[in-house]
Amino acid sequence: MVRFITAPEAAALLRSGMTVGVGGFGAYACPDDLLTALAQRFHETGEPRGLTLVTGITPGPGRKSGQGLALLKEPGLIDTMIAGHLANAPEIAAMVGSDEIAGYVLPLGVVMHLFRAIAGKKPGVLTHVGLGTYADPRQEGCRANRRARMQGREIVSLVRNGEREALLYHAFPLDACLIRATYADEDGSLSLAHEALTDAQLEMAAAVHNQGGIVIVQVEEIVQRGSLPPRSVRVHHSLVDYVVKAASPQLHLQGYASPYYRPDLTGEVRCLASNAPPMPLDLRKVIARRGTMELKRDVLINLGIGIPSGVASIANEEGLASRTTLSLESGPVGGVPLEGMGFAAAMNPEAIYNIADTFDLYDGGVLDMAFLGAAEIDESGNVNVSKFGDRCTGPGGFINISQNTPRVYFLGAFTSGGLQVRTGGGSLSILKEGSGKKFVRRVQQITFSADYARRTGQEVLYITERAVFRLEEDGLVLIEMAPGVELQRDILDQMEFTPRISPDLHWMDARLFRNEKMGLQL
Repeated sequence: MVRFITAPEAAALLRSGMTVGVGGFGAYACPDDLLTALAQRFHETGEPRGLTLVTGITPGPGRKSGQGLALLKEPGLIDTMIAGHLANAPEIAAMVGSDEIAGYVLPLGVVMHLFRAIAGKKPGVLTHVGLGTYADPRQEGCRANRRARMQGREIVSLVRNGEREALLYHAFPLDACLIRATYADEDGSLSLAHEALTDAQLEMAAAVHNQGGIVIVQVEEIVQRGSLPPRSVRVHHSLVDYVVKAASPQLHLQGYASPYYRPDLTGEVRCLASNAPPMPLDLRKVIARRGTMELKRDVLINLGIGIPSGVASIANEEGLASRTTLSLESGPVGGVPLEGMGFAAAMNPEAIYNIADTFDLYDGGVLDMAFLGAAEIDESGNVNVSKFGDRCTGPGGFINISQNTPRVYFLGAFTSGGLQVRTGGGSLSILKEGSGKKFVRRVQQITFSADYARRTGQEVLYITERAVFRLEEDGLVLIEMAPGVELQRDILDQMEFTPRISPDLHWMDARLFRNEKMGLQL
């Protein structure tokens, strides 16, 4: 029978050394009231200590704040993190980087599918996802730091699946979970009516319940028994142990990007797409425009966070959004994905899948093309988005998406650290070069394996504000450069290696660098 309790009472249920699943996806669906109570209990009593936390995309606004998983930053509370991505809670990511917390970073789709495997008492997730990347045990085996290596824990193994190699990500017990929903009825069944995403609530609750653990849910409101339409119930009360009504609306925001509920993110209403303001003409817009030029009619596309998410804005501005379908690994399909802190939700979505189902589709090849970020690119064509020095962010859905999509476009600035450019008049000027090279001889960590891409026949482009490269058998080939830049000074001298230059090298479209709409057609 479900019990209705307070957040401090819920925090008192957790014991030292537990493995605890935490719901939420970046700016959305975080059980902030439960995390606040847990942090307060630890601060006052020193208990529970040494928790292992498991999450997909760490809940948080992506900056230092008193929200999300960063509420649990007091030393000693967390011993180990198992996650798909850490950057949305930068305080926790920093603790992994400094070896205060042991860290394991897995492909996001694997984390979601592990919840299902744990629920079904299966040995783990057998998949090709991660082969040739840092997740492969022949490289780093998902271990993010020295402390994880010292634990001696094998989280993934290389196995043979007939004549093919595969990775087995091992299942593990889950003792409790902290998740959230919009409504709980008097029996404890859960609806997600106001949630922008369908997180892993069902998968995590099933995994914990079937292991004999404790399922704790934070909700916005408790409603009368029988008032939730059966099709709106995401988690039946048979999987729920405790329900906590959030103490205040500020502890149960729909998302951190807005203090208000946005019904256009849930499909309750549809806003005019023309209400979305166009991007200003800057470096980001130039790159996003060049990516948008690759769009085709009637295809399904994934957009990554950062500059790639700008493809949605350009498509909307150019009137193309209704002629192709944009999707996010967080579940929304169709509509206009949000940028910045609001990323992971979409305005006017046509459907909102749960995350585990989304990765079933992605892993199986449902996507036609993907636009992803790139922090480092090396001479072989490998890409790193997951680790920089002692700072480990993890891949999120990047590995699942980049390994299973036939056409992949990596979008990012050519250099990092203070790059300033001027656009307009159909050309590009470099006002101040970035201090850091992003085209390096060897990436710090392989998040995208160029060798794997060549074996599977993927088409890959690397798009920047001043140059476009194509992946070929011998590495990167320069195929386009921006009007106004010099090949040697602005491109080759800013790389740690010399790419092959296509005999058909040509100028990037001058419309990329003008204020007016491009007039793109599919």
